[in-house]
Amino acid sequence: MEERVYLDNAGTTPMLPETMQAMTDAMHDYWGNASATNYFGRQARGVLEKARHVMAKSINAKLDSEINITSGGTESDNTVIYQTARARQSEGNHIITTKFEHEAVLRPLEDLEKHQGFKVTYLDVDQNGQIDLQQLKDALDDETILVSIMTVNNEVGSHLPIHEIGEIIKDSNAWFHTDAVQGYGAVPIDVQADHIDLLSVSAHKINGPKMIGFLYRRDGINFPPLMRGGDQEMKHRPGTENVPAALSFAKAIEMHFANGQREKNAAHYVALKKQLIQGLDESNIDYEINGNLTDNMAPQTINIWFKGIRNDALLVNLDLNGIVGAAGSACTAGSLEPSHVLVAMYGKTSPRIYESLRFSLGMTNTSEDIQRLLKALRTIIPQMKVEATKKVD
Repeated sequence: MEERVYLDNAGTTPMLPETMQAMTDAMHDYWGNASATNYFGRQARGVLEKARHVMAKSINAKLDSEINITSGGTESDNTVIYQTARARQSEGNHIITTKFEHEAVLRPLEDLEKHQGFKVTYLDVDQNGQIDLQQLKDALDDETILVSIMTVNNEVGSHLPIHEIGEIIKDSNAWFHTDAVQGYGAVPIDVQADHIDLLSVSAHKINGPKMIGFLYRRDGINFPPLMRGGDQEMKHRPGTENVPAALSFAKAIEMHFANGQREKNAAHYVALKKQLIQGLDESNIDYEINGNLTDNMAPQTINIWFKGIRNDALLVNLDLNGIVGAAGSACTAGSLEPSHVLVAMYGKTSPRIYESLRFSLGMTNTSEDIQRLLKALRTIIPQMKVEATKKVD
């Protein structure tokens, strides 16, 4: 039986042999409590701080202590939103975000609006998945305490103008947070050059383990911890440190960033996307790209509107043919709700909402994977159209 073709790397990525080995070795060699002062604790602390340095260096953080290791993107996003609101509520009650952020940002903000009296401005996004910087400028006021805008959208792959956003916010009263879960390892990120105050990252998007990530917090940004307990993570995040996962995460970072690997990966992903588009054109499949292929797009993600084809049915048929894609965020895969990202970009009545699939690429994908996807689409889509016609008749 042929191996399945996995094209949902935006949902999660497989751990690589090297990252699994790093984790296994650490479980054997560095099992001590990194906050203990005994020999085993000091050993674990030493390698944990080396891993923290790798994380800090990857985003050009000024200090290793600006990295707080967390359980991943959701915890980091929630910490920023809730604790900024708590720490700065005497300074203002206004927060700015976009309409197509991840639910880990949108749902805490909805909670602050409904139950704690905060005002949230949701910036519009256009059909290319971009915001209007003038709308951001107009929304900023003396009451704005936080601006949270993602680096790369998780469903369509649009790369937001983070540097320009940072330039706008830097002289305001607001802190600038970016959910970089989909952008980390895929696009350039420099927290100093881009004037980023807070940044969220998750390891499992770059072939590391699940339930670990980090929150970058610029030196001088202070708010209380989200959870209560011990004094780990420089008193910012209680809980015994997961040293094996941190070392595996550091190994994944090195594999994605060292020796120009990020740029090599990007070129490979762009070539695979071009192969897919060329194949769709040659197959006379009726489709359009959600967003676009070139301008301000992350290299690894493509979201395609297959006109007249229900995405849920297409996903099932692809799965039966050994192809794994996605109809939206993995975090809402069990929901019947339409993609809020496509709604924000195209409106509630657009057929794209129910007829679009996301294919997201990773380090393990090959040209042969794209060939198998195209072969499946060439068979499945004509069959589905015939079946749809029979139902109408």
